[in-house]
Amino acid sequence: MAIINIADLSSARYARIGTVFKTDISKGIIPGAVTLVAHRGKTAYLRAFGWRDRERNLPMEIDSIFRIASMTKPIVSLAIMMLAEEGRIRLVNPVSAYLPEMKDLKVGVEKPVAGGKPRLVRVAANREMTVQDLLRHTSGLTYGQFGDTLVKAAYRKADVFNPKQTTAEFITKLSKLPLQNQPGEVWDYSMSTDVLGRIVEVVGGVDLDKFIHTRITGPLDMHRTGFVVSAENADRIAEAQNDPKTGERPPMSRTLTKRPKFLSGGGGMVSTATDYLRFAQMLLNGGELEGVRLVSRKTVELMSSDHLPPGVAFSGTTRAQFEESAPIAEFGQGFGLGFCVRKEAGRNPVPGSVGDFYWSGVHGTYFWVDPKEQLVGVLMLCAPDLRRHYRAMMRQMTYQALAD
Repeated sequence: MAIINIADLSSARYARIGTVFKTDISKGIIPGAVTLVAHRGKTAYLRAFGWRDRERNLPMEIDSIFRIASMTKPIVSLAIMMLAEEGRIRLVNPVSAYLPEMKDLKVGVEKPVAGGKPRLVRVAANREMTVQDLLRHTSGLTYGQFGDTLVKAAYRKADVFNPKQTTAEFITKLSKLPLQNQPGEVWDYSMSTDVLGRIVEVVGGVDLDKFIHTRITGPLDMHRTGFVVSAENADRIAEAQNDPKTGERPPMSRTLTKRPKFLSGGGGMVSTATDYLRFAQMLLNGGELEGVRLVSRKTVELMSSDHLPPGVAFSGTTRAQFEESAPIAEFGQGFGLGFCVRKEAGRNPVPGSVGDFYWSGVHGTYFWVDPKEQLVGVLMLCAPDLRRHYRAMMRQMTYQALAD
Protein backbone atom coordinates (compact mmCIF):
# COMPACT_ATOMS: atom_id res chain seq x y z
CA MET A 1 0.00 0.00 0.00
CA ALA A 2 1.26 3.45 -0.89
CA ILE A 3 2.23 5.98 1.75
CA ILE A 4 0.77 9.37 0.91
CA ASN A 5 1.63 12.80 2.25
CA ILE A 6 -0.37 13.24 5.43
CA ALA A 7 -0.58 16.97 4.69
CA ASP A 8 -3.24 15.99 2.15
CA LEU A 9 -5.40 14.57 4.92
CA SER A 10 -5.63 17.24 7.62
CA SER A 11 -2.07 16.79 8.89
CA ALA A 12 -2.62 19.04 11.92
CA ARG A 13 -5.44 16.86 13.18
CA TYR A 14 -3.60 13.60 12.49
CA ALA A 15 -0.65 15.04 14.41
CA ARG A 16 -2.83 14.97 17.53
CA ILE A 17 -2.40 11.18 17.60
CA GLY A 18 1.32 11.64 17.97
CA THR A 19 0.92 14.32 20.62
CA VAL A 20 -1.11 11.98 22.82
CA PHE A 21 1.29 9.06 22.54
CA LYS A 22 4.48 11.10 22.84
CA THR A 23 3.16 12.82 25.96
CA ASP A 24 2.34 9.56 27.68
CA ILE A 25 5.64 8.00 26.65
CA SER A 26 7.58 10.96 28.08
CA LYS A 27 5.72 10.50 31.36
CA GLY A 28 6.71 6.85 31.49
CA ILE A 29 3.10 5.67 31.25
CA ILE A 30 3.76 3.45 28.21
CA PRO A 31 7.01 2.43 26.52
CA GLY A 32 6.06 3.11 22.92
CA ALA A 33 3.56 2.48 20.15
CA VAL A 34 3.07 2.16 16.41
CA THR A 35 -0.06 3.85 15.04
CA LEU A 36 -1.39 3.32 11.54
CA VAL A 37 -4.44 4.61 9.67
CA ALA A 38 -5.31 3.68 6.09
CA HIS A 39 -8.03 5.66 4.33
CA ARG A 40 -9.49 4.87 0.92
CA GLY A 41 -6.80 2.34 0.18
CA LYS A 42 -3.80 4.47 1.06
CA THR A 43 -1.76 4.89 4.20
CA ALA A 44 -2.84 8.19 5.72
CA TYR A 45 -0.86 8.05 8.96
CA LEU A 46 1.97 5.78 10.06
CA ARG A 47 4.22 6.63 12.99
CA ALA A 48 6.39 4.85 15.56
CA PHE A 49 6.82 6.46 18.98
CA GLY A 50 9.00 5.80 22.00
CA TRP A 51 10.73 2.54 22.73
CA ARG A 52 10.27 -1.05 21.70
CA ASP A 53 12.43 -1.89 24.72
CA ARG A 54 12.80 1.06 27.07
CA GLU A 55 15.21 -0.72 29.42
CA ARG A 56 17.60 -1.54 26.56
CA ASN A 57 17.23 1.89 24.89
CA LEU A 58 15.93 0.32 21.68
CA PRO A 59 13.70 2.78 19.82
CA MET A 60 10.31 1.79 18.46
CA GLU A 61 10.33 1.30 14.70
CA ILE A 62 7.52 0.95 12.19
CA ASP A 63 8.38 -2.71 11.65
CA SER A 64 8.67 -3.62 15.33
CA ILE A 65 7.18 -7.02 16.10
CA PHE A 66 4.37 -7.39 18.65
CA ARG A 67 2.67 -10.26 20.41
CA ILE A 68 -0.81 -9.87 18.93
CA ALA A 69 -2.48 -12.43 21.25
CA SER A 70 -6.20 -12.56 20.41
CA MET A 71 -5.70 -10.74 17.11
CA THR A 72 -4.68 -14.26 16.06
CA LYS A 73 -8.37 -15.17 16.21
CA PRO A 74 -9.52 -13.29 13.06
CA ILE A 75 -6.72 -14.93 11.05
CA VAL A 76 -7.68 -18.43 12.21
CA SER A 77 -11.36 -17.62 11.64
CA LEU A 78 -10.53 -16.67 8.06
CA ALA A 79 -8.72 -19.99 7.62
CA ILE A 80 -11.94 -21.77 8.64
CA MET A 81 -13.94 -19.73 6.15
CA MET A 82 -11.49 -20.59 3.37
CA LEU A 83 -12.07 -24.27 4.08
CA ALA A 84 -15.82 -23.61 4.16
CA GLU A 85 -15.62 -21.98 0.72
CA GLU A 86 -13.96 -25.16 -0.56
CA GLY A 87 -16.82 -27.29 0.78
CA ARG A 88 -14.56 -29.01 3.31
CA ILE A 89 -16.31 -27.52 6.36
CA ARG A 90 -19.94 -26.62 7.02
CA LEU A 91 -20.57 -24.06 9.73
CA VAL A 92 -23.83 -25.75 10.75
CA ASN A 93 -22.08 -29.05 11.39
CA PRO A 94 -21.33 -30.18 14.94
CA VAL A 95 -17.70 -29.80 15.96
CA SER A 96 -17.59 -33.55 16.50
CA ALA A 97 -17.93 -34.06 12.74
CA TYR A 98 -14.28 -32.94 12.54
CA LEU A 99 -13.10 -33.68 16.09
CA PRO A 100 -14.90 -36.87 17.23
CA GLU A 101 -13.60 -36.49 20.79
CA MET A 102 -15.82 -33.43 21.21
CA LYS A 103 -19.03 -35.43 20.87
CA ASP A 104 -21.49 -35.74 23.78
CA LEU A 105 -19.84 -33.13 25.99
CA LYS A 106 -21.68 -32.43 29.21
CA VAL A 107 -22.46 -29.07 30.81
CA GLY A 108 -21.18 -28.30 34.30
CA VAL A 109 -23.85 -27.14 36.74
CA GLU A 110 -23.16 -26.06 40.32
CA LYS A 111 -25.52 -27.75 42.75
CA PRO A 112 -25.89 -26.35 46.29
CA VAL A 113 -24.97 -28.62 49.17
CA ALA A 114 -26.52 -28.02 52.59
CA GLY A 115 -23.92 -26.58 54.91
CA GLY A 116 -21.11 -26.88 52.39
CA LYS A 117 -19.65 -25.69 49.13
CA PRO A 118 -21.58 -26.37 45.91
CA ARG A 119 -20.56 -29.38 43.88
CA LEU A 120 -20.16 -29.70 40.13
CA VAL A 121 -22.72 -31.89 38.39
CA ARG A 122 -22.55 -32.76 34.70
CA VAL A 123 -25.82 -32.60 32.75
CA ALA A 124 -26.60 -33.36 29.14
CA ALA A 125 -26.17 -30.58 26.60
CA ASN A 126 -29.33 -29.48 24.81
CA ARG A 127 -27.44 -29.79 21.53
CA GLU A 128 -23.89 -30.16 20.28
CA MET A 129 -21.77 -27.09 19.65
CA THR A 130 -21.34 -26.21 15.97
CA VAL A 131 -18.50 -24.67 14.03
CA GLN A 132 -20.54 -21.46 13.94
CA ASP A 133 -20.72 -21.56 17.74
CA LEU A 134 -16.92 -21.68 17.89
CA LEU A 135 -16.61 -18.73 15.52
CA ARG A 136 -19.05 -16.57 17.51
CA HIS A 137 -18.08 -17.77 21.05
CA THR A 138 -21.39 -19.44 21.89
CA SER A 139 -19.89 -22.93 22.08
CA GLY A 140 -20.28 -23.36 25.84
CA LEU A 141 -16.49 -23.36 26.26
CA THR A 142 -14.79 -20.76 28.44
CA TYR A 143 -11.42 -19.41 29.57
CA GLY A 144 -10.34 -20.75 32.94
CA GLN A 145 -8.44 -17.62 33.95
CA PHE A 146 -11.46 -15.28 33.91
CA GLY A 147 -13.66 -15.81 36.96
CA ASP A 148 -13.89 -18.59 39.51
CA THR A 149 -16.72 -21.00 38.70
CA LEU A 150 -16.23 -24.70 39.34
CA VAL A 151 -15.89 -25.31 35.60
CA LYS A 152 -13.20 -22.67 35.32
CA ALA A 153 -11.43 -24.22 38.29
CA ALA A 154 -11.53 -27.55 36.46
CA TYR A 155 -9.93 -25.87 33.43
CA ARG A 156 -7.14 -24.55 35.61
CA LYS A 157 -6.60 -27.88 37.33
CA ALA A 158 -6.40 -29.63 33.97
CA ASP A 159 -3.87 -27.03 32.77
CA VAL A 160 -5.61 -26.70 29.42
CA PHE A 161 -3.17 -23.98 28.28
CA ASN A 162 -0.05 -26.07 28.89
CA PRO A 163 2.50 -24.91 26.26
CA LYS A 164 4.13 -28.36 26.23
CA GLN A 165 1.08 -30.03 24.69
CA THR A 166 0.20 -30.36 21.01
CA THR A 167 -3.10 -29.10 19.66
CA ALA A 168 -4.27 -32.72 19.41
CA GLU A 169 -3.41 -33.30 23.09
CA PHE A 170 -5.22 -30.06 23.95
CA ILE A 171 -8.42 -31.34 22.33
CA THR A 172 -8.17 -34.65 24.21
CA LYS A 173 -7.81 -32.76 27.48
CA LEU A 174 -10.64 -30.34 26.70
CA SER A 175 -12.98 -33.15 25.68
CA LYS A 176 -12.85 -34.56 29.22
CA LEU A 177 -13.98 -31.30 30.84
CA PRO A 178 -17.54 -29.99 31.22
CA LEU A 179 -18.84 -27.01 29.30
CA GLN A 180 -19.44 -23.76 31.17
CA ASN A 181 -22.72 -23.06 29.34
CA GLN A 182 -25.28 -24.70 27.13
CA PRO A 183 -24.19 -24.30 23.48
CA GLY A 184 -25.84 -21.35 21.77
CA GLU A 185 -27.16 -19.72 24.94
CA VAL A 186 -24.29 -17.55 26.26
CA TRP A 187 -21.60 -15.40 24.64
CA ASP A 188 -18.54 -16.30 26.66
CA TYR A 189 -15.08 -15.36 25.41
CA SER A 190 -13.34 -18.70 25.30
CA MET A 191 -10.89 -21.22 23.90
CA SER A 192 -13.24 -21.72 20.95
CA THR A 193 -10.72 -20.37 18.45
CA ASP A 194 -8.05 -22.76 19.74
CA VAL A 195 -10.47 -25.55 18.85
CA LEU A 196 -10.93 -23.95 15.42
CA GLY A 197 -7.16 -24.08 15.00
CA ARG A 198 -7.23 -27.84 15.50
CA ILE A 199 -10.07 -28.17 12.97
CA VAL A 200 -7.90 -26.32 10.44
CA GLU A 201 -5.14 -28.87 11.04
CA VAL A 202 -7.42 -31.90 10.74
CA VAL A 203 -9.32 -30.72 7.67
CA GLY A 204 -6.41 -28.88 6.06
CA GLY A 205 -4.01 -31.76 6.62
CA VAL A 206 -1.08 -29.64 7.89
CA ASP A 207 -0.03 -27.90 11.10
CA LEU A 208 -1.80 -24.62 11.80
CA ASP A 209 1.27 -22.45 11.28
CA LYS A 210 1.97 -24.02 7.88
CA PHE A 211 -1.64 -23.59 6.73
CA ILE A 212 -1.67 -19.93 7.74
CA HIS A 213 1.69 -19.24 6.10
CA THR A 214 0.82 -21.06 2.89
CA ARG A 215 -2.74 -19.81 2.50
CA ILE A 216 -2.88 -16.40 4.22
CA THR A 217 0.26 -14.61 5.40
CA GLY A 218 2.47 -15.78 2.53
CA PRO A 219 0.12 -14.72 -0.28
CA LEU A 220 -0.51 -11.38 1.50
CA ASP A 221 3.23 -10.69 1.94
CA MET A 222 2.88 -10.57 5.71
CA HIS A 223 6.47 -11.68 6.18
CA ARG A 224 6.82 -10.92 9.90
CA THR A 225 3.53 -12.51 10.94
CA GLY A 226 3.48 -16.01 12.38
CA PHE A 227 4.01 -18.13 15.48
CA VAL A 228 7.76 -17.59 15.76
CA VAL A 229 10.29 -14.77 15.31
CA SER A 230 13.48 -15.54 13.43
CA ALA A 231 16.75 -15.11 15.32
CA GLU A 232 17.80 -12.18 13.13
CA ASN A 233 14.58 -10.34 14.01
CA ALA A 234 14.66 -11.04 17.75
CA ASP A 235 15.75 -7.48 18.58
CA ARG A 236 12.66 -6.14 16.80
CA ILE A 237 10.29 -7.60 19.41
CA ALA A 238 8.44 -4.92 21.38
CA GLU A 239 8.50 -5.47 25.12
CA ALA A 240 6.54 -4.10 28.06
CA GLN A 241 8.46 -1.71 30.28
CA ASN A 242 9.46 -2.48 33.85
CA ASP A 243 6.84 -1.92 36.50
CA PRO A 244 7.90 1.26 38.35
CA LYS A 245 6.67 -0.20 41.66
CA THR A 246 8.66 -3.42 41.47
CA GLY A 247 11.37 -2.62 38.93
CA GLU A 248 10.54 -5.87 37.15
CA ARG A 249 9.23 -6.50 33.66
CA PRO A 250 5.66 -7.87 33.62
CA PRO A 251 5.54 -11.56 32.70
CA MET A 252 4.96 -12.12 29.01
CA SER A 253 4.13 -15.19 27.00
CA ARG A 254 6.69 -17.74 25.81
CA THR A 255 10.06 -17.25 24.13
CA LEU A 256 9.14 -16.05 20.67
CA THR A 257 12.26 -17.26 18.86
CA LYS A 258 11.32 -20.92 19.40
CA ARG A 259 8.43 -22.49 17.51
CA PRO A 260 5.83 -23.40 20.13
CA LYS A 261 4.62 -26.95 20.50
CA PHE A 262 1.10 -25.69 21.22
CA LEU A 263 0.03 -23.56 18.25
CA SER A 264 -2.66 -21.46 19.92
CA GLY A 265 -5.26 -20.44 17.37
CA GLY A 266 -6.69 -18.13 19.99
CA GLY A 267 -3.59 -16.13 20.79
CA GLY A 268 -0.22 -17.46 19.65
CA MET A 269 0.86 -15.19 16.81
CA VAL A 270 3.09 -12.13 16.35
CA SER A 271 2.86 -9.39 13.72
CA THR A 272 3.72 -5.83 12.79
CA ALA A 273 1.46 -2.85 12.18
CA THR A 274 2.09 -2.86 8.43
CA ASP A 275 1.61 -6.63 8.17
CA TYR A 276 -1.68 -6.56 10.02
CA LEU A 277 -2.81 -3.65 7.88
CA ARG A 278 -2.52 -5.91 4.84
CA PHE A 279 -4.78 -8.47 6.48
CA ALA A 280 -7.33 -5.83 7.52
CA GLN A 281 -7.24 -4.10 4.13
CA MET A 282 -7.91 -7.44 2.46
CA LEU A 283 -11.06 -7.72 4.56
CA LEU A 284 -12.07 -4.14 3.73
CA ASN A 285 -11.57 -4.92 0.04
CA GLY A 286 -13.96 -7.86 0.25
CA GLY A 287 -11.40 -10.64 0.48
CA GLU A 288 -8.76 -9.39 -1.99
CA LEU A 289 -5.53 -7.42 -1.85
CA GLU A 290 -3.30 -6.41 -4.77
CA GLY A 291 -4.64 -9.12 -7.04
CA VAL A 292 -4.56 -11.86 -4.40
CA ARG A 293 -8.02 -13.12 -3.46
CA LEU A 294 -8.36 -15.24 -0.33
CA VAL A 295 -12.15 -15.36 0.03
CA SER A 296 -15.20 -13.95 -1.71
CA ARG A 297 -16.90 -10.66 -0.97
CA LYS A 298 -19.93 -12.55 0.35
CA THR A 299 -17.78 -14.51 2.79
CA VAL A 300 -16.43 -11.27 4.28
CA GLU A 301 -20.00 -9.96 4.47
CA LEU A 302 -21.00 -13.11 6.35
CA MET A 303 -18.07 -12.83 8.75
CA SER A 304 -18.76 -9.17 9.52
CA SER A 305 -22.49 -9.66 10.22
CA ASP A 306 -23.91 -10.19 13.69
CA HIS A 307 -24.38 -13.92 14.34
CA LEU A 308 -25.60 -13.83 17.93
CA PRO A 309 -29.04 -15.39 18.40
CA PRO A 310 -31.90 -13.35 19.88
CA GLY A 311 -31.90 -13.41 23.66
CA VAL A 312 -28.33 -14.60 24.00
CA ALA A 313 -26.88 -13.94 27.44
CA PHE A 314 -23.43 -12.48 28.09
CA SER A 315 -20.95 -13.90 30.54
CA GLY A 316 -20.47 -11.64 33.55
CA THR A 317 -16.75 -12.35 33.71
CA THR A 318 -16.41 -11.52 30.02
CA ARG A 319 -17.99 -8.15 30.53
CA ALA A 320 -15.76 -7.40 33.50
CA GLN A 321 -12.65 -8.36 31.56
CA PHE A 322 -13.33 -6.61 28.27
CA GLU A 323 -15.54 -3.64 29.11
CA GLU A 324 -15.90 -1.64 25.88
CA SER A 325 -14.70 -4.58 23.78
CA ALA A 326 -17.45 -6.90 24.97
CA PRO A 327 -20.41 -7.09 22.57
CA ILE A 328 -22.98 -6.15 25.20
CA ALA A 329 -26.35 -4.91 24.06
CA GLU A 330 -26.14 -1.40 25.49
CA PHE A 331 -23.18 -0.68 23.22
CA GLY A 332 -25.16 -1.58 20.11
CA GLN A 333 -22.79 -4.38 19.20
CA GLY A 334 -22.87 -8.04 18.25
CA PHE A 335 -20.36 -10.64 17.25
CA GLY A 336 -19.62 -12.05 13.83
CA LEU A 337 -17.38 -14.88 12.75
CA GLY A 338 -14.12 -13.88 14.36
CA PHE A 339 -14.63 -10.31 15.54
CA CYS A 340 -17.00 -7.84 17.15
CA VAL A 341 -19.37 -5.88 14.87
CA ARG A 342 -21.27 -2.62 15.35
CA LYS A 343 -25.00 -2.98 14.71
CA GLU A 344 -26.41 0.42 15.61
CA ALA A 345 -25.54 4.10 15.49
CA GLY A 346 -25.08 5.68 18.88
CA ARG A 347 -24.89 3.83 22.20
CA ASN A 348 -21.20 3.05 21.73
CA PRO A 349 -18.98 5.59 23.53
CA VAL A 350 -16.26 5.46 20.86
CA PRO A 351 -16.73 6.75 17.29
CA GLY A 352 -17.25 4.49 14.32
CA SER A 353 -19.90 3.45 11.81
CA VAL A 354 -22.65 0.87 11.63
CA GLY A 355 -21.03 -2.19 10.09
CA ASP A 356 -17.50 -1.63 11.38
CA PHE A 357 -15.77 -4.61 12.94
CA TYR A 358 -12.75 -5.07 15.15
CA TRP A 359 -10.81 -7.08 17.68
CA SER A 360 -7.82 -6.70 19.98
CA GLY A 361 -5.07 -8.44 21.92
CA VAL A 362 -4.48 -8.59 25.65
CA HIS A 363 -1.03 -6.98 25.41
CA GLY A 364 -2.45 -3.80 23.84
CA THR A 365 -2.77 -4.43 20.10
CA TYR A 366 -5.94 -3.43 18.29
CA PHE A 367 -7.43 -3.14 14.81
CA TRP A 368 -10.70 -2.12 13.24
CA VAL A 369 -12.21 -1.94 9.77
CA ASP A 370 -14.82 0.67 8.86
CA PRO A 371 -16.34 -0.11 5.42
CA LYS A 372 -18.50 3.02 5.36
CA GLU A 373 -15.49 5.32 5.79
CA GLN A 374 -13.18 3.00 3.82
CA LEU A 375 -10.87 3.13 6.81
CA VAL A 376 -8.57 0.73 8.67
CA GLY A 377 -6.93 1.50 11.99
CA VAL A 378 -4.12 -0.48 13.61
CA LEU A 379 -2.55 0.13 17.02
CA MET A 380 0.48 -1.83 18.17
CA LEU A 381 1.20 -1.33 21.84
CA CYS A 382 2.75 -3.38 24.64
CA ALA A 383 1.01 -2.13 27.79
CA PRO A 384 -1.47 -4.80 28.96
CA ASP A 385 -2.96 -2.90 31.91
CA LEU A 386 -3.75 0.17 29.78
CA ARG A 387 -5.01 -1.55 26.66
CA ARG A 388 -8.66 -0.45 26.97
CA HIS A 389 -7.73 3.20 27.38
CA TYR A 390 -5.57 3.33 24.27
CA ARG A 391 -7.98 1.35 22.09
CA ALA A 392 -10.65 3.96 22.69
CA MET A 393 -8.12 6.79 22.39
CA MET A 394 -6.87 5.53 19.03
CA ARG A 395 -10.41 5.45 17.66
CA GLN A 396 -11.22 8.90 18.98
CA MET A 397 -8.06 10.49 17.61
CA THR A 398 -8.49 8.83 14.21
CA TYR A 399 -12.07 9.89 13.55
CA GLN A 400 -11.49 13.46 14.68
CA ALA A 401 -8.84 13.70 11.95
CA LEU A 402 -11.17 12.84 9.07
CA ALA A 403 -11.62 16.00 7.04
CA ASP A 404 -14.18 14.74 4.51
